[in-house]
Amino acid sequence: MMLQKIKAGALQFTMFIVVVIALLLTACIILIDTHKRFNIQTDFVLETIENTNKGIDYVLQNKTPLSDSITINLEDEDYKTVSVHRDYWGVFEKVIAIATIKTNRFKKVALIGALQPKINRTSLYVEDKNKPLVLVGNTKIRGVAYLPKQGVRTGNISGHSFYGNQLIYGVTRTSSKLPELLDETRNQIKTIQNQIGTINQNQFLDLNRSNSFKNSFLNPLQVIYSHTDVHLIGVSLKGHILVQSKTKIIVDANSNLKDIVLVAPEIEIKSNTKGTFQAIATKGITIGKNCTLNYPSALILNEDLKNKIPAENTNNQKQTPLVKVAKGSTLKGFIVYLGETKNYKAQVFIDDQALILGEIYCNRNLELLGTVYGSVFVSNFIANQSGSSYQNHIYNGTIIVDDLAQEYIGLSFKNSKKGVMTWLY
Repeated sequence: MMLQKIKAGALQFTMFIVVVIALLLTACIILIDTHKRFNIQTDFVLETIENTNKGIDYVLQNKTPLSDSITINLEDEDYKTVSVHRDYWGVFEKVIAIATIKTNRFKKVALIGALQPKINRTSLYVEDKNKPLVLVGNTKIRGVAYLPKQGVRTGNISGHSFYGNQLIYGVTRTSSKLPELLDETRNQIKTIQNQIGTINQNQFLDLNRSNSFKNSFLNPLQVIYSHTDVHLIGVSLKGHILVQSKTKIIVDANSNLKDIVLVAPEIEIKSNTKGTFQAIATKGITIGKNCTLNYPSALILNEDLKNKIPAENTNNQKQTPLVKVAKGSTLKGFIVYLGETKNYKAQVFIDDQALILGEIYCNRNLELLGTVYGSVFVSNFIANQSGSSYQNHIYNGTIIVDDLAQEYIGLSFKNSKKGVMTWLY
């Protein structure tokens, strides 16, 4: 058998092909391994995000301590952890969930409140004070209404009678005492003005240095504070920022306020203002004409009897704490008045053509000339017309709960089911 000589060049070419094939196989193996690792890493990232949702859901479904962090048992590998921290931002509950899987870490912040019932939503709850509810003018109430034992009837004010076709468009039930707000919420309302004493010096902001501040809710609180009046003119404040004055806060229409909290004895919102914020006061809150306060906003007045001006030093109107929403203004959120003043004035006044998309909770007198798409919880209605005060009268007011979105998350009562109001940043 004759042996055929192979040229050296052919051998080199063969070796080159073998090397190329080996490199291609190695590259394929590396690519497959990288792709597999990438998929695992992606799964870890997605699972980390999902675990923060589990943390939020856990708080919604279970009682958890306030102002404390707890670790949730995932019944999974030890390298997967979730912790939650619950406290308050203004009068809204705030939850921070932190999830980790190996080197992956994700945080999520939510404001939470009370879910709307799926059926039989309450449009009106009038505390039983042994007086009937009296409807006058173009008053309209639609939804489940809780009324005093004396029920509801028509009335007459200055020659104006009731012009509707039906007193209540919905089921009526007998009321008793006002439903109670969540204890934690009531305590937060009472103590929020004292929290300034716990703030570190490096958390204070100076409006003289800049008129624009933004702070994430994952960062420590930042504060603008003054012993005198704070006048917010042309400022932009967004996020985890508290503005507090010992006397009064005035907000001009050219200011941009989003998700912040205002705290002062008196708060005045000038006409045409737009924003999203909470206003918490002890003497008065005034919303000017044609303002738009977007969801979730809140007006909270907790009457401070200790600092109340004696009657002999001022007239009755000035000393009466008041939440007033002027004509053409819209509030998407809720109003809360807590006080002990007993007179024939309105502690909450909703003017004609004003709109509340949400809830009103008032344990004293409410004068409703405008419209509420949502729910009203009140101790007593009042109508001040032609120099006279009419007890438990509604004059031209409208309350329709069905025009409030089912997805609305609002004021927390005892035993309320909770839901996410909004996601923060």
